[in-house]
Amino acid sequence: MTSTDFSKKAPGILLAIGLLAGCKPSAPVVTKAPEPVILRLGNKAFTTDDFFQSFTKNQINGDSSRRTDLREYIDLYTNLKLKVMAAEQEGRDTTEGFREEIATYRKQLAQSYLNDKEVIEHLSAEAYEHLKEEVNISHILFAVAEDAAPADTLAAYQQALDVRKKLLEGLDFPAAARQYSNDPTAATNGGNLGYLTAFQVVYPIETAAYSTPVGSVSAPVRSRSGYHLVKVLDKRPSRGKVQVAHILVRISPSAAASGGGDEGQKAAKARIDEAYSRLEKGEPFELLAKEFSDDRESRNNGGILPVFGVGQMVLPFEEAAYSLRQPGSYSKPFQTNYGWHIVRLVDRQPLESFESMAGTIRQKVMTDTRGEIVRQALAQRLRKTYPVTESPDVLVKTLALVDTSLLAGKWKLPATLDPAIDKKPIVLINKQPYTANDFLETVLRRQQPRRGPGASATVQVERLFKRFVDDKLIEQEEAALEKKNPEFRALMNDIRDGVLLSQVMEINVWEKSLTDSLGQRTHWEANKEKYRYDQRAVASVLVASNDETLKQASQMLTRSPYQLRRSVEELTYNVNQTTLTPKQREILFDLIVLMIKNPDYLVEVSGSADATERDTVSASRIRTIVNLLTANRIPIVRIMEKDHGKFRPGTSGKTDKARRVTFQLFTTSKKDVEKILNAKDPGAVKLTEGIFAKGANPYLDAVNWQPGETTLRRDGKVILVKIDQVEAPRLKTFDEARGAVINDYQALLEKQWLDRLKQQYPVQMNEEEVRKLAK
Repeated sequence: MTSTDFSKKAPGILLAIGLLAGCKPSAPVVTKAPEPVILRLGNKAFTTDDFFQSFTKNQINGDSSRRTDLREYIDLYTNLKLKVMAAEQEGRDTTEGFREEIATYRKQLAQSYLNDKEVIEHLSAEAYEHLKEEVNISHILFAVAEDAAPADTLAAYQQALDVRKKLLEGLDFPAAARQYSNDPTAATNGGNLGYLTAFQVVYPIETAAYSTPVGSVSAPVRSRSGYHLVKVLDKRPSRGKVQVAHILVRISPSAAASGGGDEGQKAAKARIDEAYSRLEKGEPFELLAKEFSDDRESRNNGGILPVFGVGQMVLPFEEAAYSLRQPGSYSKPFQTNYGWHIVRLVDRQPLESFESMAGTIRQKVMTDTRGEIVRQALAQRLRKTYPVTESPDVLVKTLALVDTSLLAGKWKLPATLDPAIDKKPIVLINKQPYTANDFLETVLRRQQPRRGPGASATVQVERLFKRFVDDKLIEQEEAALEKKNPEFRALMNDIRDGVLLSQVMEINVWEKSLTDSLGQRTHWEANKEKYRYDQRAVASVLVASNDETLKQASQMLTRSPYQLRRSVEELTYNVNQTTLTPKQREILFDLIVLMIKNPDYLVEVSGSADATERDTVSASRIRTIVNLLTANRIPIVRIMEKDHGKFRPGTSGKTDKARRVTFQLFTTSKKDVEKILNAKDPGAVKLTEGIFAKGANPYLDAVNWQPGETTLRRDGKVILVKIDQVEAPRLKTFDEARGAVINDYQALLEKQWLDRLKQQYPVQMNEEEVRKLAK
């Protein structure tokens, strides 16, 4: 089932859960007295207890502002049950697709009922405490396979103890890491892993990092890779997360290795220096990223990278990013193994509250190495619940079939099995037998190559057997959830009915109401008077903080495009100059960024020349600027040109004032005007416009509905109400009414369908039981 399928079905499923919750039969009650029946649909009875549980749960889970009346709920309950019965009669609950869908829902729902919530909450709370700190650690790895023989495991543990003793006696940790560690990076970093926080290393190492004091070395801790000694170098409060934009100039591996002597290295350094120089002169970071950056993923969106935290980037990049304090500040060029970078801070995000992060943390607890702890806790609990009895003879002979080829993931099942174990129970779990064949098939399916010194096929197959038993315990517990947990059973029944309800509503109501255009139009023709517009006004309402602001806003909104009182620095020129200087390019790049960020802006480019200059110089200045704007994604339709030539108003006798290009901003959006006026004084202006019915706007309701303008004063505000046109009441056209028609047609189809169902399954209500509940 696709996500689209679910989104279509979800409303029906959720509706059934809300209205049917608690209405399914509970665990069998040991009594001979029949339960009171409140409703019969045909030959099917629904008990008072089932109905009342559903009604009560609906009241608790529903909208507290509107409680459903008992009689009203009886109708809802009856209609829902009729629809589910119709689906069952059609056999929708027996199809393969239905069974697969229910199995998917059940698998997802079962997880929250199987796992120990206390264990998950404990691990989640602990992880959040770890997230509050960042720990700088070094480690030494004594490698030994997860499935190593006991002697090899013990030898690795003993070596870890011996080295720890030397460290406590004063041996330098980085030197010890280079000498003893099986981590290949130790030769270059002395075992240092840098700063880290929760979920960034395997749980045993994380635990050691947070439980060991600064300056101390932990006892040996076991991971799948072997034993570790962890030294804590420093602890500091969380620095949160950051988001940066960057410009990356890549260096080839050979150039990077040359240490600067290679031409490629020099060229990369020259490019990043040029980008930095232009950044220092004021060119927009976004445009420089597009021009210079070799990071294809980010350069087209201004170089912006996803939010990251400590330990997620290479150290030089991380330190450069976290050293920036103010959004918009940027670093000097620096080098990593990827190349040369400049980073600009976009945002800093402190650690969120546990409440806001709880869902994400719980999910990580289940998916990282902590998940195995949760699983083991479940298995241990189930071993106390379900008796597990192994068959020693069968087990020994079965395990002996597995040889060292298992370590390479290439073990094969024998063509024939010894009659002493073939189809014989290898273990009984809650009296249910599982055969040697079942286990060997699992071994064949789950085997995978094992790495690490000392790996033992015997230990590995014993581990697989323990996992096999744990899996079967969990399978039995999952299969018994309906019997053991009334809440789970009720939810599964609600989901089942919800899926059926969604299917039959789709066929009988939703799809037909949307696709039957003839039926829609027929319904509209028969009910035209229902679909009307009352008297409406085409109007605008301008609310301002004072008279001066209202006057200013009114003037700006007089004619489209609307002139913005937003300054852009003008360009001045030397005699006969038409090319752009670096400073002029900086000014124009600021204009480009402004135009890109405000897609409804237009710009008027006005050029002029003095009397001593060539006749074409003014036009050339304008053309050079227009070419630069269009080359940087500003469409020509957003640019207006005005060439004053040698006769620019207001410049008589001032030749330097004549040699210039000025810019005036306009917009096609009234909201831009509102934004400009509110920039200096937030909330100074609010503009609302549209087609209004009575009651839609209190200011509009306060004036006579005639075309024209009216000024009001209310609540310390001055309001200009402008009515352009008043429309008389009229019938809606079919297209105007179509949304409402579809809703009404849908309701009609549903009623007709329910009427047919009530004839098929006569409704008999036990009024005496209803009266008892109503008391």
